[in-house]
Amino acid sequence: MQETPRGMRLHIGLFGRRNVGKSSLLNALVGQEVSIVSEIPGTTTDVVTKPMELKPLGPVLFLDTAGVDDSGVLGLKRLEKSLAAFERTDLVFLVSDGAWDEYEKHIADNCREHGIPVIAVMNKIDAWQPAEAFLNIVRAQVPEVVFVSAVQKSGLDELRQAVVRNAPKDFLDNPALVSDLIGPGDQVVLVVPIDLEAPKGRLILPQVQVIREVLDADACALVVKERELGDLMGKLKAKPTLVITDSQVMLKVNANLPVDVKMTSFSVLFARWKGDLETFVQGVHALDALPENAKILVLEACSHHPIGDDIGRVKIPRWLRQYTGKKLEFIFAAGHDFPADLSPYHLILHCGACMTNRREVLGRIMAARKQKIPITNYGLVIAKSQGMLERILSPFAAFA
Repeated sequence: MQETPRGMRLHIGLFGRRNVGKSSLLNALVGQEVSIVSEIPGTTTDVVTKPMELKPLGPVLFLDTAGVDDSGVLGLKRLEKSLAAFERTDLVFLVSDGAWDEYEKHIADNCREHGIPVIAVMNKIDAWQPAEAFLNIVRAQVPEVVFVSAVQKSGLDELRQAVVRNAPKDFLDNPALVSDLIGPGDQVVLVVPIDLEAPKGRLILPQVQVIREVLDADACALVVKERELGDLMGKLKAKPTLVITDSQVMLKVNANLPVDVKMTSFSVLFARWKGDLETFVQGVHALDALPENAKILVLEACSHHPIGDDIGRVKIPRWLRQYTGKKLEFIFAAGHDFPADLSPYHLILHCGACMTNRREVLGRIMAARKQKIPITNYGLVIAKSQGMLERILSPFAAFA
C-alpha cells in the first residue's frame, strides 16, 4: 500500500451553485485536470474525488460536488448525491462567483449544525470585485473568506493557509489507534488469519495501519497466524504487552493466552479510532433485548463482492441468530448509503470503517442517537455472541 488510505485523509468538500468554478478550482489546486470543466451547467454529475498531499497539512481528499441549484429529475438525483457527500466532509469550501442567498445560506447553516468548518471561496475574482456590503453579508455567515481566481491560479496559497487554520482539531491531533496502549520496547502480537477473505499477496488495511502505529510507537510487532500463536508464545521469554486478533479467531487466540495477557481485536481498535467505543459498547447490549423478527441494519463502508462465507453477510447473521435464538432480518447498506429514516430498525451494525473517515462514522452515530436506535460494530457483536466481550475490552481503562 503506497498511498495514505482515504479514511485517514482530511475530506474537503467543494460546494456551491452550478458554474461557479468548483471543478476549475479543484483542477487548479491539484495541478491537473481531474474534473471536467464546461460552460454547460450541471457538468459535474457524480461526486468526483481526488487524493493529494496539501502542504503543510498532509494527505487530503477533495470531493467535487454537483451544483446545489441543480434542477430537473436528474438534477435532483445529483443534488441528493452531493448532500450525501456532506456527511463525510471534514471541511467545506463554499464557492461563489458573486451570488449569495438562500443556497449559500443553506450550506452555511448545515455546516454550523454539523460542526463542520467552512471557508467562503470567492472565485473568478479576476472578473468581478465584491462590494463591502456583499462581503458583510457573507462574513456574517462565514467569517473566513478567501479570494481566488482558478483560471489565473491566484489566491491558491492563501486558500491553502486557510485550510490549515480551519482544519478540525481532531485531524491535526489524530486520536491514537493503539499507541496509547503500548510503550517503547513492548512486544505486540498481531494474529492475522489467512483465509478466503484475505486479499492475495497483502494484508488488509486495518492490519497494515495497526502495524505501522506499533512501529511508530517504537514497539515490536510480531505477526503470526492463529495456528502458530501457541508456538510463538512458547518461544517468547516475556509475555507480550498486548495481543490484537482478527475477530473471527478470538476464541482460538484466547485459548492460547494466559489470562493476564491483555487482548483485543482490530475491529474494537477501529471502533474507538473511527467512532465512539463507549456508544458501540452500549449498543451491543441491545442484542439481549431484540424481539422476534427484529430488523438489523448492517453498514458496510466499502462496496465489495461478498464471498461464500462473508463476515458481514453470512457469519455474523449466523452467530447472532444462534446467540439470540430468534429469527432476525438483516438489511445491508454498502459504501456511503445510509437511510435517513432509521425507525424500522432495532439495531445498527457497523463494519470496522477502515475505508471511510471518522466524520462519516460519527455522523451515523449521531443520527442513531437522535432516533434512539442502538448502534455497535462487527467486532463487538462477535465478542458478545462468543462470550468474549469483557476479555477484548480489557486493555481499555474505561471498561476494565
